[in-house]
Formats: sequence, C-alpha cells, structure tokens
Amino acid sequence: MKDGALVGMGGFGLVGIPENGVLAMIEKQVKNIRIVSNIAGTSDWGIGLLLKDRQVIEMNASYVGENPTFEKQYLNGEISLNMIPQGTLAERCRIGSSGIPAAYVKAGVGTYVETGGFPMRLGSDGKSITQVTRPREKKAFEDGQEYLLEEGLHVDFSMIRAHQADKYGNLRFRKTARNFNPDMAGYGDVVIAEVDEIVDEIPPELVHFPGCFVHRIYKSPKIYHKIERLKYSDVKPAPKPDAKGKGGSKDLKRQRIADRAVKELTDGMYCNLGIGIPVTVANTVMGKVDADLQGENGIVGMGPYPKKGQEDADLINAGKETITEAIGHSHNRSSDAFGMMRGKHLHMTMLGSLQVSETGDIANWIIPGQKVKGMGGAMDLVTCGSRVVVVMEHVGPGGTAKFLPKCTIPLTGKGCISTLITDMGVFEYKDKEGFVLTEIASDATVEQIKKFTPAKFSVSPDLKKMDA
Repeated sequence: MKDGALVGMGGFGLVGIPENGVLAMIEKQVKNIRIVSNIAGTSDWGIGLLLKDRQVIEMNASYVGENPTFEKQYLNGEISLNMIPQGTLAERCRIGSSGIPAAYVKAGVGTYVETGGFPMRLGSDGKSITQVTRPREKKAFEDGQEYLLEEGLHVDFSMIRAHQADKYGNLRFRKTARNFNPDMAGYGDVVIAEVDEIVDEIPPELVHFPGCFVHRIYKSPKIYHKIERLKYSDVKPAPKPDAKGKGGSKDLKRQRIADRAVKELTDGMYCNLGIGIPVTVANTVMGKVDADLQGENGIVGMGPYPKKGQEDADLINAGKETITEAIGHSHNRSSDAFGMMRGKHLHMTMLGSLQVSETGDIANWIIPGQKVKGMGGAMDLVTCGSRVVVVMEHVGPGGTAKFLPKCTIPLTGKGCISTLITDMGVFEYKDKEGFVLTEIASDATVEQIKKFTPAKFSVSPDLKKMDA
C-alpha cells in the first residue's frame, strides 16, 4: 500500500473492522490516505487512530458522529469530507463490485445530496469553503417518483474483517459483524481479509462470501473485542416522572417518549429502529407486542440489552449498543438491510431528529459549523415509502425550539413524517390539516406546548392523555 491510496474499509462502529490492518497501516506510516467507510471509528480505535496520526486526507462516509477528533479536523479545514447516505454507500459498493456503472436511488432527493454544494472542505479559518460536493442527475420514472443517479465505487484496496476463512478463500461472518464487509469486499483492486481463524473448509451452505472475490487473507494476531457502547438489561432503570413532571431529567424524558413509541408497534410488524431514542424501544417492547425490529447494521429480530456478563462484541444495534437476538432473528449485509427498506418490506421506521417542520420535513444530520454527525441511514429511511415516526425531545438545549415553521439546518427529507412523538405530546400529520395534536402528556397543557412550538398545529377535539 502506497501513499495516496484509496482504501475501502468494512465494519459498523467497531464491529467487523479490520483492526489489525489499521494498526499495520500506522506502523508502516502510509500517508495521504483517502478512505471509504461507513464510519470514522472512535478517537482511540479503528480509523480514528489513522485520523489521530494525521494519515488521512479524505473521508467518504455516512456517519462520523462518534469521533470528535475527526469533527475537529473537518471544522478546522484539515480534512475533506464527502457525506454519503448509508444505503446509497452500500449500494454504490455493491454495484461497483458487480460491474454496474451506476444506479438510481431515492435517498437525498431535495437535499444537499441532490443539489450539491455541501462543504467538503473548509479553509483553515473554519469558515471559508474550499471544496464542495457535486450535484446529482435527477430523473422521474413511471412510478411518479424522482431518483438520483449514483455511480458505483471502485478503490485501490478493500480491507474487510470476517470470522472464518478456509483454504479456498471463502469467508464466513459472525452476527452483526457482517454489516458492510461483503459490500466493501468486491469493489477493490486488491481485497484483503482479516479473519479470526483459518480452517480447511467452510461447509458450502455456511459460506457467506466466495473466495473468488478475495486476494489476500491473514489471521488476526490479536482479537480485541472492543465494545463501543456497553448496555445491560439488568441495570435498574430511572424512575418515571410523576404527574407534575418532577425529576424530569433527559433520561426520564427519553424513556417517556420510548414508552409511548412502543404503542405504534403492532403484532407482525417489521420496524426499523434508528439511533438514539428509537433503539431503546427494543427494551420497552418485550412482552407487549410481537414485532420484528430491524437494524440498518444488518439484523432483523433485535432483542433487548443483554444481562451483565452475556454481552457479545459482535452483536450490536444501529446505535452501537450491545443487544440480544430475538427468536427467529436473522443477520444480513448492509445492502440487503437497505434493500428491505427501499423494497417496502418494512412497515415502519422510527428515528430521532434535531428539527421538524410544520410541513413534515426532517433535519437530523448536521448543524453547520458546530456539529458534524452525518445522515447515516436516515435519508434512505425517510424515502423508503414506509410510515415514518419521529421521536424527539420537544425542546432542545437552552430552551431552543425544535418543532418549527421551517427547518433552519440542512434537510434529511421533505414532507415525509407521519407521526411526531415528543415528551409533551403526539402529533399526527394530516394531508389537508398539517400536524394535529392528538395526545398530550399528563404534566403538559396545550398552552405550554404552544409556547415551545413555533410551528403551526391544530388540536384534536378528541385530545387524549399520552401516558394514560
């Protein structure tokens, strides 16, 4: 590997990353690396170590929110950033490995992805813009929907991680460590697989990725089993707020929202849970409804957090938290996870937000000049045609309004929200009426909600208690 190489890396969070390969790149001091990856690691592991050592000059990723080192470098104009919706990234990897030059996708229509102009690189003053993203070609098809043309990706090196390899080069992945690895593997000139163990032969029906795609294999000299967010189910939850809302800390508000969000689920439903408040629904739903919970990191059938001592470093949700597997669960690669969304095989998606507009727009991926998170899979989720439920705290830090006439930060999606659940109430979007307050928290009044809500909304004549 030479300086300036374009390198694709598998993994989601710290799960399934080629960690020893990254350490080798640091030891060799490969410079000016351009990386294609779903994530940017953390400050002290994975790609984050390369960033900390200033070996990376460009990141092409969907989510970088767990790495303050990267955020600081970007905001100081030290590194370029090309944000790509997560499902689009997975598909561009997949078609790149399949000899398909481009594909039309819906994610990003009406946003910076379509128009271009997102600041890829800032000046050293952190304010001027020296490089911007390009616009995408848009086309309407017979279904009446508009799509953006996205090109297949190709890199110099693909670095992936698998659980097993055999002497024929076949690979087998473990649990949610599959994620982006199969998609990242096929589109590189040289595909390098780091594996936990090498066996003589993997039974054919257990092969997840055939050896014809793989050029190099090495056994991990050390398996680290890093866990980004360790969560347990047997940790005593915080008490719920009383009727007057006393003790209403951030955690209590979030739990109230999650408790209400569970009521949106029905038996037999397939529902995607995004990061933040949504993933906590998996812990609240148990025993209440028989729904399959899907994670964009490659799992259908998420269970609650594990009991202490039963955590598995290869088993996480989209928020990188440790989880368990529900009965009838399955694991899949990232492109299949988003194929489920785009193909309308999910009934509902639940995600958080920074802002919501009175016309049903959502903005949840960046605050220009302040916070760089990334859209992750949100742009794919809000355009997939399933019901979109947004869960968020009604008021932001310092009393800032979040439910607005118009979003003031870059959009994730336009006119896509079906239901908004906050700690103060439930709002349903009606085509001709806009948002209607249908449920209200026991410790809130309509007047209080109006005080903290610049957005227009009406009040249902049949207003119910949210937490009854």
